[in-house]
Amino acid sequence: MRLLFPAVAISLTAIPLILLSSCGGSPGGELRRSPAASSTAPVAVTAAPVSRQEWPTVYEATGTVRARTTAAIASKVMGYVQQVSAQVGDHVAEGQVLVTLEVRDLDAAVRSAETARAEVASAIPEADSAVAAAKANLDLAQATFHRMQDLAAKKSISDQEFDEASARLKAAQAGYDMARGRRAQLDSKMAEAGQAVRSATVMQEYARISAPFAGIVTAKSAEPGSLATAGAPLITIEHDGVYRLEASVDESRLSAVRPGQSVEVSIDAMDRRLNCRVSEIVPAMDAASRSALVKIDLPAVPQLRSGMFGRAFFPLGARTVVAVPAAAVIERGQLQSVFVVEDGSARARLLTTGQRTGDFVEVLSGLSAGERVVAPVPTGLQDGARLEVRQ
Repeated sequence: MRLLFPAVAISLTAIPLILLSSCGGSPGGELRRSPAASSTAPVAVTAAPVSRQEWPTVYEATGTVRARTTAAIASKVMGYVQQVSAQVGDHVAEGQVLVTLEVRDLDAAVRSAETARAEVASAIPEADSAVAAAKANLDLAQATFHRMQDLAAKKSISDQEFDEASARLKAAQAGYDMARGRRAQLDSKMAEAGQAVRSATVMQEYARISAPFAGIVTAKSAEPGSLATAGAPLITIEHDGVYRLEASVDESRLSAVRPGQSVEVSIDAMDRRLNCRVSEIVPAMDAASRSALVKIDLPAVPQLRSGMFGRAFFPLGARTVVAVPAAAVIERGQLQSVFVVEDGSARARLLTTGQRTGDFVEVLSGLSAGERVVAPVPTGLQDGARLEVRQ
């Protein structure tokens, strides 16, 4: 039994030596660095300082792009839709026929008015003849009366004969006046008939609904065979290329907004900023949101469409911020980071950013003024990599 203990001790002593040998350890217990790690070449980069800058303070208001001119085109008369000549998205010219109605009663009204006018016109020659005959009779009665008047002065005729000549003159004058009155009535009836024809023609033209201005069709409810009622919109068009942003501004910020003010507008769908001008401030406040509607004219940009989301930036003053070049910021999902130059190595650091102005990004937390960051970031740069900073 006493001979077994030395053998066990020898075996236990050999185990750590075997483990150290298999792990590649040195006699002193330190791990050797791999040749690849010790010979990695430094990465050549450029560094930019984290600086303090004076940035303008802006108020951001959101809004929606609307067309400055929009028209919901409706029919003035009731009738069935016969033809629709425009579809949603079509560009239409001013005066172009969009919808045609089938209104036979209006056609009948035009024909009836034209017939009435023709009847009045046919009676005019007869009335003119009656006036001419009455005038001739009057002339004869006047001549006869004047002769009888001369004879009566000479006592060559009796009073009875003179009275008869005077009565014939009065009758001729009345007949002439009556003929002229009838002719004047025909003129009045002719004017009324002409007005009836024009009115019926205008109503007939209401069956052809045209575009009031050049634009683009944004909505359509008219289909062939459907009944169009007076006042019900059939087609909606908007003035193409003339848009504005209608933004809601809090009442507390309304004092910083004035008509004619220059503002920047960002359209998210276009990923660009536009230099614009405030055109109108609606004086009424929205009681629910405690805000006012501000209308901002937008420049003519082909990509603009009604309904796009936009942001307006109203200047309020200036403030001091800590900023880094945008090229230094790495975005991975919701995380943002930079590589800080520390003792010749790249150290990844998370940060919180704010607004972006030009080529710089505001730093809310994670960096201090005076530090240096890698900008731009080379592809494949890793945390801890050795750097060769080039100015």
